[in-house]
Amino acid sequence: MQENGKREMGGAALVYATFPSLDEAETAGRALVEARLAACVNIIPGMVSIYRWEGAIERASEVVMVVKTMPELADAVVARVRKDHPYDNPALLVLPVSGGSAEFLAWIGAECGR
Repeated sequence: MQENGKREMGGAALVYATFPSLDEAETAGRALVEARLAACVNIIPGMVSIYRWEGAIERASEVVMVVKTMPELADAVVARVRKDHPYDNPALLVLPVSGGSAEFLAWIGAECGR
């Protein structure tokens, strides 16, 4: 581990996803943690999304899910979330983590089976 909190092996990644309901996000999040694909999942209810879909401007209430995982597991996280997601084209983004608390990054690695 480097002094500035960057992990020398693998780092960490965040996977951002949105869901139509708290229950669906919780089900997906629990499955990721149980499978050790994620160390932690934060679920934030009450988001409003405004977007263009099939030519029309839409507004929807959604729930945000932020998954704390390892870069090498990010594709598996995306695939797992997408598999049972109720949307045809779910918002799924992988965001690399460039640093942070060394202890917290180590915890993510340990919880993800590293």
